[in-house]
Formats: sequence, C-alpha cells, structure tokens
Amino acid sequence: MRILIIEDEITLTKTLADGLAELNYQADVAENLKDGEYYISIRNYDLVLTDWTLPDGNGIDIIMPVKSKSPRTAVVILSDREDKESEIEALRAGADDYIKKPFDFDVLVARIEARLRFGGTNLIEIESLTINPDEEKITYNGEEIELKGKPFEVLTHLARHRDQIVSKEQLLDAIWEEPELVTPNVIEVAINQIRQKMDKPLNIATIETVRRRGYRFCYPKEANS
Repeated sequence: MRILIIEDEITLTKTLADGLAELNYQADVAENLKDGEYYISIRNYDLVLTDWTLPDGNGIDIIMPVKSKSPRTAVVILSDREDKESEIEALRAGADDYIKKPFDFDVLVARIEARLRFGGTNLIEIESLTINPDEEKITYNGEEIELKGKPFEVLTHLARHRDQIVSKEQLLDAIWEEPELVTPNVIEVAINQIRQKMDKPLNIATIETVRRRGYRFCYPKEANS
C-alpha cells in the first residue's frame, strides 16, 4: 500500500513516515501543495494524508485532483482547527476522514486501515483483460497470467494512464522507490518480460514503444495490427 503524506511540520512528517514504514506502508512525503500535486500526477496512491494548512494553500484543494484520477483513493485531512464547520467543509469537499491535531499515532493508523478497507487501488478491466493491483493478479479470458513484480507494476501503471505516453523517467519515478539508483534499462527489461510472458503467448499487444518518447498502453490491439 502506498501513502502520500503532505505535511510541512518536519518533526510530524518524520514521525508519520517512519511509523508507516515500520508497518510496511510505502510513504512518499511532500511539504507543500505543489509538490503533493506533482506526486499525484506521476504516482498512484491508496491514501493521501494531508494537513489542512500548507505553505501554499489548503489541503482540501488536493481532494479534487486525487478523486479525479482515482475515485477510490482515500483522502484524510489532518487539522488543528477546532470548529465543526471546518470538519463539515472538508467532508463535503470529498475528504474520507477528518482527524484533529494532536492525535495518537495508533489511532491514526487504525483510521487509515479503516479507510483502506473501503478504498484501495482500482480494478482495471478492459474487454477480456483484468488487472487486479491489490492481488497482483492478471486474467485474460478468465485465465490467470503469470506476471509479477516490477513488470506487473509497469503494466499496471501504463494501463492506468492508457491515454498517455509515459517516459522511462516517469515510470522509474512512479514505480522504483529509489529511481536514482537504477538505470532506465530496467524499464526495457520489464517491458520485454511483459511481451514474452503475456503478449506473445496470448497473441495480443498491450504496450507500444513510442520512439524517443516512451511507452503507451495499447490494448485492445492484435499483436500484428
């Protein structure tokens, strides 16, 4: 499960990120609204945890771009506001939960877990192809396809952005936790595995190479078309 934390209090941010990492969550951190919007544009999150008051705007302003991209991604607002009107405003704006500061970390985790039970990553269904990110499972015409790890994540990311050309750099940043430590060649390896383990046996094409620009999800499309 991947969580985005948007919070400008450095001590609180470290506490949240370290605590969630110990619970095996992948956590990205942004200190302002602009950086948060950037992360949302390149990555897929199961939950966004954002402070109400940020240096460049209000946390509730992130709700619309999050929900537009993935309606099932949960958004939890953290706030030091005491008035009930703020809580009502956040919930009516589309927030899935509203937590007042200060809060107990264990209680926060319990509420995050509750939200994730109702949210999570979208199931991707395109004609006969189904990609289930939660179970790392792909089926085609009801038959399960053996594709795991980074190739699965690459396929899933491209499928979620199937109207876009995605560069190698964008794929690295979206999928690898430390993209600066790997070379773009790992993308070519992942794409090759997708084609060998999935496209070729099924006689379909899922990913096309756009020269000098990146890759685009192209299913449904026959392999020779």
